[in-house]
Amino acid sequence: MKLENKVALITGAASGIGRASALKFAREGALVVAADIQEEAVNETAGMVASEGGRCTPVHADVSDSSSVGKMVQAAVEAHGRLDIMFNNAGLGARGTILDIDEATFDRLFAVNVKGVFLGCKEAIPIMISQGGGVILNTASQLGLVGADASAVYPATKGAVVQLTKCLALDHARDGIRVNAVCPGPIDTPLARRGRAQAGNPEEVLRLRQQQIPLGRIGEPEEVADVAAYLCSDEASFITGTAIVADGGWTAR
Repeated sequence: MKLENKVALITGAASGIGRASALKFAREGALVVAADIQEEAVNETAGMVASEGGRCTPVHADVSDSSSVGKMVQAAVEAHGRLDIMFNNAGLGARGTILDIDEATFDRLFAVNVKGVFLGCKEAIPIMISQGGGVILNTASQLGLVGADASAVYPATKGAVVQLTKCLALDHARDGIRVNAVCPGPIDTPLARRGRAQAGNPEEVLRLRQQQIPLGRIGEPEEVADVAAYLCSDEASFITGTAIVADGGWTAR
């Protein structure tokens, strides 16, 4: 098992990629701390992990609030005595041109998608320095690497995550901390399904998405979780400061 006895804190673990990662990490032997603002749903994630024989501590947290993030990280350390993996996965999405997105939506997207990663790293890094190292993984997006129409703000937040990842990797490589980003393409998550529904014709949106992907389909959360588990394992010990894309070939065009 590639993550045996590693303490892994995963945000956004109530559904989608976060839930799939909590299950995958536990199957690989990790001691998981699953965090999310959706308390009931993250408790369900912990129950799913336990039903497979894994260990998972659920934590209610708002990643956009510094006090909440501090308590979240402290809960992980109190539960297991250390923190080996910080997976900043929580995120929000919104479609629309700059004329469609209001200021409140802009602020909320940056608060969760960028500030949430910043706060998670800021709390985790001192702990990892004190214990001699660790791994940070941040969820970005293929849209953090390429432009997109009718999506003015979400890609900007994910581009920020990619650049923050690179800078933290450079700053803390000598502390034994690896920092990478995973950039999913279209993945069948509740967040993506809500986005398609907002477009008014979800079946047509899905068909068009599939046409844009060389592999001809959207991805599954488990496929991103597999990448995340690899990047957080010792098998990726020489990988830091990079953004790994899992998008079915979208960005290869």
